[in-house]
Amino acid sequence: MTLPFSALETHFGHGWAYRETDLPQSIDQSESLKLHLFSVLRLLSAAAGAILLASCTQLPAERIVVATPNPPIVKAAVPEKVPAPSRPAPDKPDYPAIYADRNDGDYHLPAIAHAEVDPYYLRQEVDYDTDEPPGSIVVDTETKFLYFILKDGRAIRYGVSLGAQGRAWKGRAIIQWKRKWPTWTPTPSMIGRNPKLEQWKQGMPPGLQNPLGARALYIFQDGQDTLYRIHGSPEWKTIGKNASSGCVRMFNQDAIDLYDRVRGKAVLVVK
Repeated sequence: MTLPFSALETHFGHGWAYRETDLPQSIDQSESLKLHLFSVLRLLSAAAGAILLASCTQLPAERIVVATPNPPIVKAAVPEKVPAPSRPAPDKPDYPAIYADRNDGDYHLPAIAHAEVDPYYLRQEVDYDTDEPPGSIVVDTETKFLYFILKDGRAIRYGVSLGAQGRAWKGRAIIQWKRKWPTWTPTPSMIGRNPKLEQWKQGMPPGLQNPLGARALYIFQDGQDTLYRIHGSPEWKTIGKNASSGCVRMFNQDAIDLYDRVRGKAVLVVK
């Protein structure tokens, strides 16, 4: 016999239960036991659901900490040191061409055996620190170098021969004028030391054997001729030595190069 489910239920607390007094007497004992177990299971299920619901709603609030990655450490930017613009190295001089034989005016200059010369005394562009303006000439008597001053701390350096001990001149002066293939006239003191020079007291004509060589620059101080010269020389083996009578000797090829560079009354410093 089947009864409507509504007739078997009665509300009890939060669940539902069956009362044996509500069951008809015609239902046998086994059916009664099944219904009783079913009632108990429903009651336990309802109670468990209530407990779970309570546990979900009554859990203490837990602070949720979201891990935030530490910001990267940024080091202060250190400006890179920018190297100063490097000056391009000058081309290596072509000494075979520089000191080759050449025609100059009415004369044919012989070549200089530059391989036999200390390379420090060969013409070259170098760094040179000085307060003298570009276009000036500085003669260093210690190193036996003549510097023609360029811009930007550079200079053309020439090897020279200077006066023998006791006959070297020092000071500030100017180049009053310059001459190509000059006449050479020995001074009275030079004739006194070497009487053979008497024949040239009126002047020795220009030429390959003339002591002033292919070019001469005349040194004046306070408006007066010092009688000293910067000049070429056929005695090229004396360059780098103390051998002159006080003048500044150069290779003829270097004297021509310097002559072409000097403009006006250039400043001269001999130190």
